[in-house]
Amino acid sequence: MKDNGFTKKIAIVGTGFVGMSFAYALLCEGICDELVLLDINREKAIGEAMDLNHGLAFAKTNMKIFAGEYTDCHDADMVVICAGVSQKPGEDRISLLKRNQAVFESIISPILSSGFQGIFLVATNPVDIMTRMVQHLSGFDSARVIGSGTTLDTARLRYLLGAYLSVDPKNVHAYVIGEHGDSEMVPWSQAIVGTKPIREVVAEHQAFSENDLQNIATEVRRAAYQIIEVKGATYYGIGLSLVRIVKAVFGGENSILTVSARLDTGNGIGNVYAGVPCILGRDGVREVLRLKLEEKEKEEFLQSCRKLKEVWEEIIL
Repeated sequence: MKDNGFTKKIAIVGTGFVGMSFAYALLCEGICDELVLLDINREKAIGEAMDLNHGLAFAKTNMKIFAGEYTDCHDADMVVICAGVSQKPGEDRISLLKRNQAVFESIISPILSSGFQGIFLVATNPVDIMTRMVQHLSGFDSARVIGSGTTLDTARLRYLLGAYLSVDPKNVHAYVIGEHGDSEMVPWSQAIVGTKPIREVVAEHQAFSENDLQNIATEVRRAAYQIIEVKGATYYGIGLSLVRIVKAVFGGENSILTVSARLDTGNGIGNVYAGVPCILGRDGVREVLRLKLEEKEKEEFLQSCRKLKEVWEEIIL
């Protein structure tokens, strides 16, 4: 990572809905100084770069934006992978895996050949598996290979809980962990509103119930399917989630976000990538936080991780 005063450079691989929602949010926030767009359809990347550049006069940054080649990754601080085939209506994220595997194999090799030594950030679904694939193909230290994980799921959860409790979502501290997908779970024992456990808040008000909390967790889990059914894809939320991760890294914030990170040891699930609260700083994942889960929650989380491990083992065997 370059020191302050030097260029903060990001390369985005994939100029589809997710990649360009992310790029537009980067421009609006003025996060980086140089942005490279890479796509198998180079003409599209050129057009997207032109469109973004035409908005620079209204932006709060003098960002350099251009359509590039993989060689342009050599001095990038971060490569963000948004490329891959789209999720079809009703298709679960794991089913995307085999169709995206070949895409990633064609991407990582030329990036490494460029001499890239920064941080990989992965958004392509199924994100936990694809992030592990990037780490496997690149050989990078796992701290420098991060997935968007359950950052968006966690944001959805806090939004829905805030609406339910009539509280600013920023004051709701609750997490979605595990697979970014069907087996993800909410550890309610860790959920806090302000300084108070959410279960206490619910118990003290007749208008609230534990059953409502479970319904909210289900709504979070089904949100992507619902959006895909009515508009074909999700991209604004994940684009903003990626920006939040980049801000945490570039700013050396040591912020806690539920990114997809490698879980190395414990409970027979070693070497699995899953969404867990992590401290993010200038070198990527500084620390994976350990949660004191209740036994039922622990088993649910482990089951989600085991699912991811089983899928990965099917790929490498």
